[in-house]
Order: sequence, then structure tokens, then C-alpha cells
Amino acid sequence: MADTDKKSAMTYPTPEQYQGWKDDAEEMDMSVSEWMQAMIEAGRKKFDAQVEPDESADELRKQRNDLKDELGHARTRIEELETQLHHGEQEVIKEFVEENPGATFEDITRHVIDTVPKRLNRHLDELEGDTLYVAGDGYYPESDG
Repeated sequence: MADTDKKSAMTYPTPEQYQGWKDDAEEMDMSVSEWMQAMIEAGRKKFDAQVEPDESADELRKQRNDLKDELGHARTRIEELETQLHHGEQEVIKEFVEENPGATFEDITRHVIDTVPKRLNRHLDELEGDTLYVAGDGYYPESDG
């Protein structure tokens, strides 16, 4: 009878063991019963259930460095755009008013009109060869050429 009792005896995990199993199952996106079944099968096969990372530390380091470089380029471009904005049309007006306190609307308009060619040449120089091309006296979109 002692032999029969031994075969039917049930073993239960401690609350700490069960919580550990539950935590491991959650990390593997499995239910506890699925996790237990997988671990039992792995144990029967003497299988090591370690998961290999998708990428090596060197690959991750390279990706991180690439992203840092990309971030640096983006910050540089943002600074360039902010500088262009700062030196744009509003800056022309601001500087004129600072140099001519009490300037009227007409004074500001005349200044903007008088200084357009200089600013326009700078813009055209920046666009030429990039998004525009010149043929004769005309400008054309680069997509046409």
C-alpha cells in the first residue's frame, strides 16, 4: 500500500516557485501551463531553453553609432534651417526697423522692395543646379532637364 500511495502523491510548487514560473512565462508571452509544458519537454530532451539574441552586441553597437551619426546630421540640418529662417524676410524687416526706429509701413515696404534683388540672387544661387536650371534667360524645374 505504501507503493501505491507513492505513485498517487501530488507535488505542488511553493508560492515563490510558482511566481517565478509565472514571471518566466510572461516574459516568453506564454501561459503558465504552456511554459510548464515547454520546460518539461525541454528537460526531457536535455534541451537548453536559452534564447539567442537576434543581433550581436557588435551589430547593436554599430546601429547605435549609425543612429547617433544620423541624429548629428539632423541637428546640423536643423541649425542650418534655423539660421536661414533667422536671416530670412523677417530678419530683413527687423534689422531695418532697428536701424530706423519709427520707420513707417511705407519705409519698410520700400526697403524690402529695394533689397529683394540681393536676397533673390542668393535664393536662386542655392536652387540652381539643385531644383532649378537656367537655359537662356529662363529658369526651369530640374525635373524638366
